[in-house]
Amino acid sequence: MLVRRATSLDARTMAELLNEIIAQGGTTAMSKALSRSEMSDWIDSNMAQSAWHLAESDAGELLGFQKISPVEGLPQEACSIATFAKLGKTQLGIGSALFQATQKAAAALGFHWINATIRTYNEGGIAYYQSRGFEPYKRDDASVFMRYNLR
Repeated sequence: MLVRRATSLDARTMAELLNEIIAQGGTTAMSKALSRSEMSDWIDSNMAQSAWHLAESDAGELLGFQKISPVEGLPQEACSIATFAKLGKTQLGIGSALFQATQKAAAALGFHWINATIRTYNEGGIAYYQSRGFEPYKRDDASVFMRYNLR
């Protein structure tokens, strides 16, 4: 498996992977499919404070991607994370490999901690972030908010 920085040139395959997850439902709060153009715009937005990584098989198949970026409502020293793994390919170390790269990128960008906001019904997502060392710090009816300290 290869982990590398994602660019807008990867937008088509990333949108396809994400749209499959959205169509299945149950693991993302996103409900509207993204076009290649929308995905490209998302990747290119706020490049100075964001990092996108993707994991590919040895054959070049997109296995998943992860991104961090600042979001409104979090302090400046925090960023938010999102992780998407190809359906049927979870539990293969994709998330672990992506998070190693993401941790380094978050520290290099000057963030002190990473926020993960997971829907309460997404038990797999909660388990994934807990296995990375994230700890819950807040909860509401819809989401669990988890924190990973970089420093």
